[in-house]
Amino acid sequence: MIRIAVLFAALLAVASCSVPTTPVDEAPQDLGDFALGHNIVVAPELVKGPLSREASKEVWINSVKSAVEARLGRYEGERLVHLGIHISGYILAQPGVPILMAPKSAVGITVTAWDDRAGGKFNDEAKEIFVIETLTGASVIGSGLTMSAEEQMANLSYKVAKEIEDWLYENRACMTESPTAAELSACWRDNKDERLEEARKAKDVQ
Repeated sequence: MIRIAVLFAALLAVASCSVPTTPVDEAPQDLGDFALGHNIVVAPELVKGPLSREASKEVWINSVKSAVEARLGRYEGERLVHLGIHISGYILAQPGVPILMAPKSAVGITVTAWDDRAGGKFNDEAKEIFVIETLTGASVIGSGLTMSAEEQMANLSYKVAKEIEDWLYENRACMTESPTAAELSACWRDNKDERLEEARKAKDVQ
């Protein structure tokens, strides 16, 4: 069970790379026979982190769902893969907070991929994904001073969708017609996000 409150307190000291929020114009990756089926996003127990702006479950769900559809809806394979995405918690940096305390915007999710053909999960353990805004450019003192809450969510949702795409790419062999036994044994295994551990360590040294 992820300790969401601990995680998002720790995120005050951690940052990562920025991403654009423009429509996806990168070339698709090789995802085997992947085609996006159901794109289900839920947030039943959404946790707002410290020093965060408010954002409703509905707005978060729509933001993540739209970003996933824009990125993964491009694939036209013959194997439907349904995604179940759970938004766990977030921080949206706000203005009016001293620079040294200003949090960076972040969101944490888990995702499960379902194989329509087999009628079951690809990954028994949900994949953890945590994304954090950049420390470069305009957001060096926190995006709360330069971006609206909607823009912050769009930025984070774009990055979430990209990380899901990268995760599917890592496991592409198991979304082909006839994966080998060795490929099957290697797929869907590394579902922990190392940045969670980094966030915990950052909190420990504060």
